[in-house]
Amino acid sequence: MAIVKPFKAFRPTRDKVGLFATRTYLSYSQEGLVDKLNNNPYTFLQIINPDYKKIKKEKGLEKFKLIKNKFREFFDKKIIIKDKEQSFYIYQQFKDKHKYEGIIGAVSVNDYKNGIIKKHEKTLAKREELFTKYLSSTGFNADPVLLSYKSNNTVNKLIDEYTKRRAEYEFTTSNKVLHKLWVVTDKDILLNISESFNKINSLYIADGHHRTASSARLSQNNNSKYFMSLLIDENQLNIFSFNRIVKNINTLIPNDFLFKLNKNFHVIKKENEYYPVVDNEISMYLEKSFYSLTPKKNSFKDNLVSKLSTSILSKNILEKILNIDDNNNDIEYVNGKIGLDKIKSICNNSKNSIAFILKPISINIIKEIANNNFIMPPKSTYIEPKLRSGVTIYEINK
Repeated sequence: MAIVKPFKAFRPTRDKVGLFATRTYLSYSQEGLVDKLNNNPYTFLQIINPDYKKIKKEKGLEKFKLIKNKFREFFDKKIIIKDKEQSFYIYQQFKDKHKYEGIIGAVSVNDYKNGIIKKHEKTLAKREELFTKYLSSTGFNADPVLLSYKSNNTVNKLIDEYTKRRAEYEFTTSNKVLHKLWVVTDKDILLNISESFNKINSLYIADGHHRTASSARLSQNNNSKYFMSLLIDENQLNIFSFNRIVKNINTLIPNDFLFKLNKNFHVIKKENEYYPVVDNEISMYLEKSFYSLTPKKNSFKDNLVSKLSTSILSKNILEKILNIDDNNNDIEYVNGKIGLDKIKSICNNSKNSIAFILKPISINIIKEIANNNFIMPPKSTYIEPKLRSGVTIYEINK
């Protein structure tokens, strides 16, 4: 039984939301980031980059203090407000002919610790520790964790009925994505939403494993009990692969590499661009040619995770043949929405490079892995919707 509660969000005023909400900080190039900061005084990026004009930048706890002060400054100037009533927030996004909609609320840290909120991705302790310090120092989180749940008619009906009303926010971002938000304050509806999720046995992390783990760490220090999430019907998720480009392999001799692959794979050269068809198949781009790689019978262990193409690639090609791991700096991760033309261009302009194209992993496989407490290799999935930072901001209660 999942615990989902309303909360009082900080959020931008209606006239500023399109200027305030932003992509994740790490998605910007340095040039793009500076352009945003120089030309938009209302962007959330101003809050998390409070010293960007200074030559000497602060780090660690000192930087987090500046972020907290900048957040308070935005509140004092009424660029952001705080809701006076406990609320759920219905969020809707239209992108590339896809409609995503769900409910933003506060979910229980204990549900994560007790396995009601399930994970499928390994997290890095250093990243967890850094983000825990950030949360503790700033006192807020502007990026909801994306959680999915098995389709629920009651929740779907609530969303359908409420979205017929006028939205509090309706704005389009520069990537042609339409965003809408409704603020739900009616006590009967709030109770109905909470009770509906209370009947759902499991929630699954689709995006935000490090944010979730950091919130769990934080709860051990300050007794915070909840964190912000967008809960969405699993049928609405759009799951892509994360493809790999391994660049500048100094020891690469293509014929030797193909010979080693033949030991455990059926290697078939393709005449044209090629995407993998079956789940454990890998498409490879090497020296301007595409190949299909499929495991030979009994080549690999027959368990849930080892059968994934990400695992097969990581353990049996990257590590065993190329002697590199998933964290190697020469691996470029390219989300599955990016076409083969771009992947070919990167390889062709980088000496001794190989691209590996993978088939997306289904939601049912992701759930099966999470239900069995297995962990997939890093960067196994790229899942949409991707949310804008700052549409709703959660104050961490101590």
